[in-house]
Amino acid sequence: MRQVGLRALCLFSVLMVLAGIALADDQTVNLESRIIQGFDSPEEQQWFVMGSKFATQGYPKIAFIKNTWPIALHGSNPAKPEEKAVVGVALMYDRKEYNWADVVPGEKSTGTDGKVAYRPKELTLPGRVSSIDVWIWGSGFNYYMEAYVRDFRGIVHTLNMGMISHTGWKNIRFNVPTNIPQSKTTVPKFEGMKLVKFRIWTTPTEAVAVISPDQDPTNLGLAEKDEPEQPITKAIFVYIDQIKILTDTFETLYDGDGLADLESVKKNWSSSQ
Repeated sequence: MRQVGLRALCLFSVLMVLAGIALADDQTVNLESRIIQGFDSPEEQQWFVMGSKFATQGYPKIAFIKNTWPIALHGSNPAKPEEKAVVGVALMYDRKEYNWADVVPGEKSTGTDGKVAYRPKELTLPGRVSSIDVWIWGSGFNYYMEAYVRDFRGIVHTLNMGMISHTGWKNIRFNVPTNIPQSKTTVPKFEGMKLVKFRIWTTPTEAVAVISPDQDPTNLGLAEKDEPEQPITKAIFVYIDQIKILTDTFETLYDGDGLADLESVKKNWSSSQ
């Protein structure tokens, strides 16, 4: 009887060890910090902007400002400073409201008429992302920002980035909620997210333009739609640099894992026909 109990205990111990190994393997992480975009190269400078209902004529505007960078990020004397660039957004609205401006990653094309057109191109976020951080330049206005990400099911999630009422450059980090799925039980298990856009929000009690000395501050309407475009000196600016993620890139290996790789599937099955 004692021998049966001893054998059962030994078997139970072996099973627990194996279960612990399997569990540890599932919980293994390899956290990496990866830069998604730095805006320094021309192919990274194809973002565009869209504004809400009360955006002043000609606004929001977007520009890529060269020879500019956060000193806290690159130092005061980086290598090849002429290649450093940030994305700038100029905001102006005709009335105080919950106005917004979307800053969207995209790609541009030139039509037969010579006009440049943009279309969205979502940025792939590799691994299982736990947090995202972005360098934001603010000018003290009581605005806030959001990031929009899309999971593998096609559902878009809104992530609160917080207020941008600071002055100058600041690194803003925000966590990705664990309820956003980034993997599944079937192979291939990994299913990453994509960055859809950033959204800048104004608040109803905050200014929506820089008031010039000769302008009536009680007049909320800056311009009618049929009036000429307002000068850039009245705009409120937000600058963005270096989008980075903290992500888990660990993937458990198994016998035949290469057959689950999508690129291998395309290659193998196209060559076998």
